[in-house]
Amino acid sequence: MTLSIRPAAPADLPLIAALIRALADYEKLADEVRFDEATLGEHLFGPHPHAEVVIGEVDGQPQGFALFFHNFSTFEGKPGLYLEDLFVRPEARGAGLGKALLAHLAKLCVARGCARLEWSVLDWNAPAIGFYESLGARMMDEWTAMRVDGAALPALAAA
Repeated sequence: MTLSIRPAAPADLPLIAALIRALADYEKLADEVRFDEATLGEHLFGPHPHAEVVIGEVDGQPQGFALFFHNFSTFEGKPGLYLEDLFVRPEARGAGLGKALLAHLAKLCVARGCARLEWSVLDWNAPAIGFYESLGARMMDEWTAMRVDGAALPALAAA
């Protein structure tokens, strides 16, 4: 079995969209998926991309992806990578692709001079939490995620 990681290309947009939808199904959040492929493509592959994607393949077949972007640590004074989404199709789990995707991102962090790689995980997703901890990730219980979206976003913008 051969694992490979490659940068996504614009031709991968339908694949990326399908993997995002599969992730949303797994996370029981399918009703929250609202993107259209054209807008997603503009943000990933347009003149000013907001995020990057790598595709994980098993024996040349795409089986997963990681979508990530740079953030910044003011305390470290360095950039970091934030992993927005990581997904491996159920039939490909256990082959090491998830670890290969995270190792690839860690290599990018090192090459780009980043201080850290971080992400969020749903609190009910015990298999993912155990997997991440086995790779050296740690829970950050002292932090609580906050979000402004929906009608609250333009309301705050108008304040």
